[in-house]
Amino acid sequence: MGLFNRHVVVDVETTGLSAAGGDRVIEIGAVNIQDREIVSEFATLVDPGVFIPWGAQRIHGITDEMLVGQPTPEQVIPLFNEFIRESVLVAHNAPFDLSFLRSEFDRLRMRLPHRHICTLEMSRSRFPRLRDHKLETVYRHLFGDTTGSGRRHRALDDARMTAMIWLRMEGG
Repeated sequence: MGLFNRHVVVDVETTGLSAAGGDRVIEIGAVNIQDREIVSEFATLVDPGVFIPWGAQRIHGITDEMLVGQPTPEQVIPLFNEFIRESVLVAHNAPFDLSFLRSEFDRLRMRLPHRHICTLEMSRSRFPRLRDHKLETVYRHLFGDTTGSGRRHRALDDARMTAMIWLRMEGG
């Protein structure tokens, strides 16, 4: 398969809003899309060895207790790197997710050279009249009801929603 012929939609949950400020990835969800179909998924909690602030816990529902016994970044990132190899990454608000992934890759002296597509930017361009361009708002605009879209602010469910949004926007 040629370089970057695959698309992998990715979402991360974190301990905060700033990778540069030391916040860490605590969950990665990703879906591999080939020929407009999801062909495989990657999902794991990650224990970076730091506490999750209450404000972050309130958003995604991931607690310190949930991370006990989960794999470390040193275990997860190489596996994730293999999952995304030779792919274009797709994310809703890609600069956010990729800043965190790059930070985790950098900690392990690994590179994340992947091109990316941002469905947030795409939705702003294609649907300028939406009240906002949050993942759930764009999903509801394209598909109606969001009750079947999984748990909000959990990485794999958000990656699946983003994949559906991207496939719909790419298809016309």
